[in-house]
Amino acid sequence: MQTKVNFDALDEGRTVYVRPVAVAELPDEVKSQADGLDTLYAVHRADGERLALVKDRGMAFVLARQNDLAPVTVH
Repeated sequence: MQTKVNFDALDEGRTVYVRPVAVAELPDEVKSQADGLDTLYAVHRADGERLALVKDRGMAFVLARQNDLAPVTVH
């Protein structure tokens, strides 16, 4: 199949990025809610805006999908 597809047009800004965040790097008010965890997982828009912090990677992916977003992992 030789059909060209413009994937940028299909994205419509729905891609979000999931990455681990060290709790030690977060503000004190967030640290106090981390319940002893060392790492949380952030969901970010393509422009870098953090949309959410959650306790595990799986939850980050579920949260994104429940909001009709397409999550990908950032290393």
